[in-house]
Amino acid sequence: MALQSMTGFARSEGTSGRYRWAWELRSVNGKGLDIRLRLPSGMEALEVEARHRLSEALSRGNLQVTLSVTISENRVEAVVNEEALAAVLKLRDALGSSVVDPSPMRLDALLNIRGLVEFREAVDSEEIIAARDAAILDGLSRAIAALGDMRRREGDALGRLLAAHVDKIEELARRVEADPSRSPEEITRKLEAQLQALLESAPSLDRDRLHAEAALLATKADLREEIDRLKAHVAAARELLTEGGPIGRKLDFLAQEFNRESNTICSKSNAVAVTSAGIELKVVIDQFREQVQNLE
Repeated sequence: MALQSMTGFARSEGTSGRYRWAWELRSVNGKGLDIRLRLPSGMEALEVEARHRLSEALSRGNLQVTLSVTISENRVEAVVNEEALAAVLKLRDALGSSVVDPSPMRLDALLNIRGLVEFREAVDSEEIIAARDAAILDGLSRAIAALGDMRRREGDALGRLLAAHVDKIEELARRVEADPSRSPEEITRKLEAQLQALLESAPSLDRDRLHAEAALLATKADLREEIDRLKAHVAAARELLTEGGPIGRKLDFLAQEFNRESNTICSKSNAVAVTSAGIELKVVIDQFREQVQNLE
């Protein structure tokens, strides 16, 4: 599966009858999937399906999803209050010859009667509304696909960058492993020199106790376990990058493990070269973890 970044943008637009619509999707980093959906008034019925399609396609990221709809043609229709019209006509018949002007009622006179005729925006049929909503949701699916394409392109770039960081971590681990200061002979030589200095400055010290403490220090100074764990974490990171998919959380955990081993190496180091490699290792791991935060 391809890697996906959590950042991206997509836009989709189209028309349906007299309606013109546009979707805009913006995605940034997030611990989970947080969808903030803004729909025009009167289109709340689309929310459930829109959220379903978004959550089906994406697993992590803070999403801002906005739908805008405009009407290219405003249609007005006249609605007659039939009860009011019937009352007016009944009144005319009842008055009959008592009315000074018995001529037929004119249209402008009828329009001037308050509440008799109401002008309002034409209401589309259910079929037209259903076709519009279907077109808008199809547009959302296209926008989601475009956002996914962008996130995958960025994910590919992130994957290459992370793989380079893993290579660098492995290189530094090998540098620590190969450093002459790690050889048993060098550790023994340094401890013997330190013991000799202690004995010369304080001859009364217990030699057997000093040798036992020296052996303990030599054991603690050994970096074999840390190096082995670093190698195992490197192998796990490469396996995840090859596997792909939503692996951001797993890589973030590995970044914490990398950092733990580098801290231990720096604290145990008994040579400038090892300390230098440990510090460089921490820098690379920080860069690795920073980039992992962008990965789904």
